[in-house]
Amino acid sequence: MNWIIFSPELWLLATAGVFLFRSMMHPDPVRDHVLAMVTAAIAVGVALAGLGFSGDLFAGTYRVDLFSQFYKCLLAIGFFLVVCLCRDRTGVRDDLQAEFYLLLTVCTLAMTLLVSCVHLLTIYIALELSSYSLYILVSLRRDRERGIRAGLKYFLVGASASAIMLFGLALVYGTTGKAYLVELLVNLPVYTAQPAFSLGMLMVLCGFFFKLAIFPFHIWAPDVYEGAANPVAAYIATVSKVAAIGILIRMATLGGSGYFVDVLAVLAITSMTVGNLAALAQKDFKRLLAYSSVAHGGYVLIGVLSMGEAGYAAATFYAVAVLVMKFTCFMVVVNVAVGDGNPTVADLAGLHRRAPVMAIALMMALFGLAGIPPTIGFTGKLLLFTAAMSQGHFTLVLIAMVNVVISLYYYLMVLRAAYLLEPADDAPAFQETLSLKALSLVMIGAMVILGIYPHHLIELTRRAAALLS
Repeated sequence: MNWIIFSPELWLLATAGVFLFRSMMHPDPVRDHVLAMVTAAIAVGVALAGLGFSGDLFAGTYRVDLFSQFYKCLLAIGFFLVVCLCRDRTGVRDDLQAEFYLLLTVCTLAMTLLVSCVHLLTIYIALELSSYSLYILVSLRRDRERGIRAGLKYFLVGASASAIMLFGLALVYGTTGKAYLVELLVNLPVYTAQPAFSLGMLMVLCGFFFKLAIFPFHIWAPDVYEGAANPVAAYIATVSKVAAIGILIRMATLGGSGYFVDVLAVLAITSMTVGNLAALAQKDFKRLLAYSSVAHGGYVLIGVLSMGEAGYAAATFYAVAVLVMKFTCFMVVVNVAVGDGNPTVADLAGLHRRAPVMAIALMMALFGLAGIPPTIGFTGKLLLFTAAMSQGHFTLVLIAMVNVVISLYYYLMVLRAAYLLEPADDAPAFQETLSLKALSLVMIGAMVILGIYPHHLIELTRRAAALLS
């Protein structure tokens, strides 16, 4: 077996081993963070180096191709960016720093495995490994009562989604006798004629709907975002969402029937509408971002239900947009928060004076989430809506456009606080460090450049999506 093509996973496994060893030693938060930064940066390099790898491993249950490798690059980049936020503000006790980075690495490893799995059983195992890592990460918050409460709710909803998914896997395997995705894809027209198969596939996707916070599996999102430590919430909003989009696209190729597409359309509409309407009433910035994630999960479904190369490529492009835009918002959350608390929208008052570069980054991220040009968010939504229109989903696109207009209100309310309101007299002093300015500039550059010149990224996503058909 060619172990070289398995190198991103092996590096993350080795990193997890290092932090497992560190957890048995005397706590040293500074050393743990430096070690995490170095290993995460190397993980990005290893993932980028493996972008051109291809092949099958473990008796064909694990596929390495451009599609999986592209998502592994996104996961590694997201992992590195989240670690960058953890320098002084992990929100976790000092004696648990090594365990925090261990779980973060194990979760990233599980998601890296997830996007390459092409066997029903390995998909389920990888998904559960990532989920249980996140349950514990949420519970590790320094404010133990809030963290445990959020972690318990996350676990209960996740366990319910997992049970539904497992029953769906049983239906799929019971009606087909096949567990490899490629074998299911070959005889797909025959299988989709069986109601039990279509029902089973929808139940299987419930596990990924939970990860992506699709209605009605979104009920955990606002409480978990609010209750988790700020960097953990950033990880859930970015890296976890990227992995969910990747495996959802791979599994959606087995849908095919009109009934399947209709159900996805209903879920997309309800997710967009519920997410945006609920976000209008939020004062806590993290809860607002949680409901925003619910809405954006609905936008992703628009590309998935297009059931074609253009739709899958658009959803993959949007995964990049979500990673960049949501990370930028949580970069602001982590740095504006007082101690390990949760910032409200009002806490952003005067941000343009206190941290002008970061305020510009926040503005570009919110413009992107609202779909305003020339950001990557606008380009992503344009690709999604174009793919859906080409398949005749005019009503769906119209409803999505209405939801975009609704979302403009609460995004502009955040910008109003950052640019038009004056901070309170007792507002804590804030210093925009050189490293924070550099990170903000990188995010601004990514959002604008990929919005204006998206050609190369679009071409890469189309080449990756072409491998699924």
